[in-house]
Amino acid sequence: MQLTKADTLPSKPVPARCGLWLTVLVSIFALGGRSAPATSQETIVLVGSGSTVPGPLYTRWAQEYGKHTGNVQFRYLSVGTGEGIKQISHGAGDFAAGEAQLTDREKKDGGLLELPMVIVGIAPVYNLPEVDRELRLSGEVLASIFLGDIKMWNAPQIARLNPDITLPNRAIHVINRPGGKGSNYVFTDFLSKVSPKFRAQIGVTASPIWPVGEVAERSSDMADKVKNTPDAIGFVEYQYALKDKISLAAVLNPAGRFIKPSYESLSAACRATEAPQWNKFSASLTNAAGADSFPIASFSWIYLRLKSGEPARNAALGDLLNWMYGEGQRFATIEGYAELPSPLLTEVRKKVRELQ
Repeated sequence: MQLTKADTLPSKPVPARCGLWLTVLVSIFALGGRSAPATSQETIVLVGSGSTVPGPLYTRWAQEYGKHTGNVQFRYLSVGTGEGIKQISHGAGDFAAGEAQLTDREKKDGGLLELPMVIVGIAPVYNLPEVDRELRLSGEVLASIFLGDIKMWNAPQIARLNPDITLPNRAIHVINRPGGKGSNYVFTDFLSKVSPKFRAQIGVTASPIWPVGEVAERSSDMADKVKNTPDAIGFVEYQYALKDKISLAAVLNPAGRFIKPSYESLSAACRATEAPQWNKFSASLTNAAGADSFPIASFSWIYLRLKSGEPARNAALGDLLNWMYGEGQRFATIEGYAELPSPLLTEVRKKVRELQ
């Protein structure tokens, strides 16, 4: 399969490459040497790195895939979308994952392509103990909050969207993410589509320069900080909000409806964007049309190299991809993601076969 490159220890130091493989080796030995051959064949350990957004799913996949085959395993390192793209571009590891669309330069210089793997939602989450009704927010209001223009919970812009809620006269405690995060990319992609000021001041990026707010390094940190900080607002992947039972805001979509993230609303955003061709593998799903679409949805992509040199690793990666796009998809919903719709899965599988 013309996808990956054999990774051996270089004769000259290459920091990104060495750092990745040192981490992998440490994790393998910490697991009790489970990389030792399970059969007479040599065990191949495939390595992926990237966003924390799909991290729980790749962890589950690593466990389940290990039951599928004895002599091929894989490890996934949650290092951030930006770092994952850098690693795979520099020849470290076998694949990367994240929520940022590859630039034309990354595709050309790194010899990369992206394929959708699952659908994720980035949910605005908040902590208002005395508010027991669903909070409604628009993209423009969210943009103003994260730009620091709206500072109080009872600001007129928020109150107009929530006439049935008595909002507290207290300051909003903003929590955001540091640079290189896939959730940043999806969130800023949405806010840039609905707020000209946000687009001009910050734009679409995995590394925004936030003018206000406290930083949460990891997705789990964001969930913990919002859950434990009264008057906080932040944004986190749907599965983390669901797991930690954090209050989710309903967000205004282009059809004029306030929608919360769910498996159905994430799938609706994908259908509205992809149908009927089902071949726009790099498409943005934010602010998608459709009455039932959650507006802060995105693919989580897998990033692959087009050129490679080691047949054994190529074949192993091909088998892993076939499993992820087959049996592996059912674990997406279990872990809090939305599976790819069947017509899109069919087209992605065709692309994978072309690469083998």
